[in-house]
Amino acid sequence: MLFFVLYSENVRRDVQKGPQIRKSFFSLLLLFIPSQPLYAMQTGTIQTNRVIVLFEKRLRATEEVTDIYPMLKMELEDTLGWRLGLRPTLLLIKDRKTFEGVAGSKLIVALAIPQENVIVIDYSRMNTRPFSLEITLKHELFHLLLNHHIGGANLPKWLNEGISMWMGDGLAEIIMDRKRSVLDEATLWGNYVSINRLTTSFPKEKKSLLLAYEESKSLVEYISNQFGRNGVLNKLKYLKDGYQVDMAILKGLSIPFDELEKRWHSHLRKRSTWFTYLPINLYEILFFLAVGIDNHVGIFVWAFIRLLMKKK
Repeated sequence: MLFFVLYSENVRRDVQKGPQIRKSFFSLLLLFIPSQPLYAMQTGTIQTNRVIVLFEKRLRATEEVTDIYPMLKMELEDTLGWRLGLRPTLLLIKDRKTFEGVAGSKLIVALAIPQENVIVIDYSRMNTRPFSLEITLKHELFHLLLNHHIGGANLPKWLNEGISMWMGDGLAEIIMDRKRSVLDEATLWGNYVSINRLTTSFPKEKKSLLLAYEESKSLVEYISNQFGRNGVLNKLKYLKDGYQVDMAILKGLSIPFDELEKRWHSHLRKRSTWFTYLPINLYEILFFLAVGIDNHVGIFVWAFIRLLMKKK
């Protein structure tokens, strides 16, 4: 697998560079074509008129993919009213370390490469709770659908991820646990990641990355709650028509982007308070008190926390 890992790392760098991806990714796909000498790696291909699946032969999930794909495709198209006029390639990787070489992160279980209509999935995680092949594939297909209809420059990363999580059902719970919401903590301290900084990329550091995902989903949910589902779809329609995100929001929601972000922050502050944060994070707080401060102060703070819980 070493040869595959080296090519995978090159692909990941080329994904970041952009135009160079085609040559390197084509080299990667050659590793999965049975006529090549590296067929000794026991890889295989299944093709239908709708999807291509590349896989290690020891995997037994290929039938599952070809079975659920038509249903997922129809569901996506019905949700947005847009057609997914392409035949994607799904690359299933069984080895976790090999996938990490492609994704460049231990926090990611799947990766969409819209320039090549490719989805790469870490299948080693698909059988462990809370991951599922259906939910993961649905999320990544949303990325392909959005990129297929909206030019890359007009589709900011926060909106791409936020829409895919909002419409992709359970993937938000895969990425974030509401009991340990980094967004709640950021709200309390005012340590948001500016949405404008999430236009082209997300942070690499774990906590900042999770916050970027959570902010993206939260903002799309806020738009849906305040302006209705049609508000979200109207904004996407203007993006598809070629408008940049600020103008698409203004035309679709009749509100400037800066004002939208201010209202969303205000909504978060009303939702996330110390009365909700302290009980959820009680054990971590008590551990800190036990090891870090004087016992008398700890008893006082413990009594204060109990009072907050009773008031709640």
